[in-house]
Amino acid sequence: MPDETTAPDLFQPVRMGALALANRVVMAPLTRSRAGAGDVPGPLNATYYAQRASAGLIISEATNITQQGKGYAFTPGIWSDEQVAGWRLVTDAVHERGGRIVCQLWHVGRISHPSLQPNGVLPVAPSAIKPQGNAFTETGFQPHVAPRALDTEEIAGIVADYRHAAEQAKRAGFDGVEIHAANGYLIDQFLRDGTNKRTDRYGGSVENRIRFLLEVTEAVTGVWGGERTGLRLSPVSPANDISDSDPMAVFGPAVEAVNRFDLAYLHFVEGATGGDRNVAPDFDFLKLRRAFNGLTMANNGYDLDLAVRTLREGRADLIAFGRPYISNPDLVERLRRGAPLAKADKDTFYGGDARGYTDYPALDQEQLNAA
Repeated sequence: MPDETTAPDLFQPVRMGALALANRVVMAPLTRSRAGAGDVPGPLNATYYAQRASAGLIISEATNITQQGKGYAFTPGIWSDEQVAGWRLVTDAVHERGGRIVCQLWHVGRISHPSLQPNGVLPVAPSAIKPQGNAFTETGFQPHVAPRALDTEEIAGIVADYRHAAEQAKRAGFDGVEIHAANGYLIDQFLRDGTNKRTDRYGGSVENRIRFLLEVTEAVTGVWGGERTGLRLSPVSPANDISDSDPMAVFGPAVEAVNRFDLAYLHFVEGATGGDRNVAPDFDFLKLRRAFNGLTMANNGYDLDLAVRTLREGRADLIAFGRPYISNPDLVERLRRGAPLAKADKDTFYGGDARGYTDYPALDQEQLNAA
């Protein structure tokens, strides 16, 4: 473990693959459900991301690779030319502020609803197992349905969709991409034995269950190279009714297998996504960090003290902050000064307009307003 004199500082620059980052503070992906018609980002989204460009890295909100991959109303896509043009507004605005931003590529699998699918068809998944919970649709929350199990021959088409989305992200001006393989969405559904009951080459053994992840990663790095590609995993999170009987037995080999792609970083959600960090206290995240050849990023419930301690103890190279970024666009500066964090209005987390989205003041403006 590094000592205090050699441990990286949260505000210290770092080289991450092909990208030079100004600090080790990462804006985690945050679904805010404010895309326009056609799942197209617009000027309001550009303002929101530009306000937060002091982060060493911004990971975009989860972005649908196809309409089939969509599971929440008003979330952005990356498959159409109109969506590319909308995202170009965002990336240009971030770059004008000196920031770096990658696009998180997303297919939700079974965590959807027919009203969000093309022609109202069933969502797809590794196996036809209905998840508990509700889908956020344009008419409100509706119960999830039992998905349709993908035919073996269909899977190559979804891999091709990831490749196309990666190409579109490059056209949109992103600095790289992150493969979303966490939180109970499609790739995670293939990895976990609670959702993958297949008997073909994508199910059963650990080698088979990680096959889809590796095929997607190969397709995406074929576009971006490993040096501009990250991967997000949540080995023990029960998010979206996901489970596995032995997480280390599948995620250990998965991490070792992706080393062949020389990825820029591996992004871990520690514990339950957005919840209890200690939901699986015996799971050894440090073991996964040591198995990975590149930089690792830690996420879930971090504050300044925990972030500093995690870097000092060598348990991560970067720290991702999620909800604090909703109400603190200048989070880096607040952390640097040890200033109080503004509280977020939970009623405006999802959907709506500028209220609770782009109207949170930076620290200096907040102090002026209070004077």
